[in-house]
Amino acid sequence: MNLLTLSGSPHVHGDSSTKKIMYGVVIAMIPAMLVSIYFFGLDAIRVTLISVIACLIVEWAIQKYLIKGPVTITDGSAIVTGVLLAFNVPSNLPIVIIIIGAIVSIGIAKMSFGGLGKNPFNPALVGRVFLLISFPVQMTTWPKPAALFSGLTDAVTGPTPLGHLKEAVKAGRTVQDVLENGSSWVMDGVNYSYQIPGYVDQLMGNMGGSLGEVSAIALILGGIYMLYRKIITWHIPVAYIGSVVVFSGILWMINPDIYVNPGFHLVAGGLMLGAIFMATDMVSSPMSWKGQLIFGLGCGVLTVIIRIWGAYPEGVSFAILIMNAFVPLINRGLKPKRFGETAK
Repeated sequence: MNLLTLSGSPHVHGDSSTKKIMYGVVIAMIPAMLVSIYFFGLDAIRVTLISVIACLIVEWAIQKYLIKGPVTITDGSAIVTGVLLAFNVPSNLPIVIIIIGAIVSIGIAKMSFGGLGKNPFNPALVGRVFLLISFPVQMTTWPKPAALFSGLTDAVTGPTPLGHLKEAVKAGRTVQDVLENGSSWVMDGVNYSYQIPGYVDQLMGNMGGSLGEVSAIALILGGIYMLYRKIITWHIPVAYIGSVVVFSGILWMINPDIYVNPGFHLVAGGLMLGAIFMATDMVSSPMSWKGQLIFGLGCGVLTVIIRIWGAYPEGVSFAILIMNAFVPLINRGLKPKRFGETAK
């Protein structure tokens, strides 16, 4: 005899599930993954596979031997964390460091809080920031893009556009001069030169950087797919990107010699990756649409502040993690209206 148990109304039916959402995110990341493979070759595949496998093993081991509860690695959440962690590191990162990042992302940032749905901070970003602080040299040694499977990515490295521009401006050069003429220097008797890639190259991904941040076009395609599938809403990405454009645009209009234009901020670095895939994490972002707008606005302002006045040329990871900490406060102040509640 089967008993049918009903809860109180309202009853809402939907076909969404954790597994469908997570694998939808994985599908959305495929364009950026393919671009990273095209420009960084076999190293991109190596980093991604190691990161994903390590995340799966760590989550499985913790659930089986420490928590001793149901094993849920098939829900796709560990895979998403693994791919996002790979997207946030350079393609020449040693295997041991990738595994350490996976342990921190899954073991500390996710499972120590109780697993999926309970983590206050984005797990992949926690892993990325931990690696950046612990292994700064390895995490800031950027292979230059090379021909597909050329095998040159381990041998040739260079700065990211954001990092190079920041150092050049600190040395007294104007933004326009750096963008137009690049830089040259001598180190250990060897002549070096660097030309910041044009906007087309940055949009397509032909520049140094982490695996998932190099192609803005590929990331935008993934974002459109997630919007179409209703995995994310427009509020956080639009508020994030819009606040970066407005804030950096004001600074650029005040003094274009030391502040770069908003377009450069959009296509250089991890802004698109952060705004589309990291800040929109439904566990660590606000529930209401008003809260999401505030969250995105805060992420954008903090990103520009860190990029311009902070110690690091990139500010996306730190900005999102800082705003993750404010999510409980935002949710408390902007609770969604309860079903049946009348406006006051």
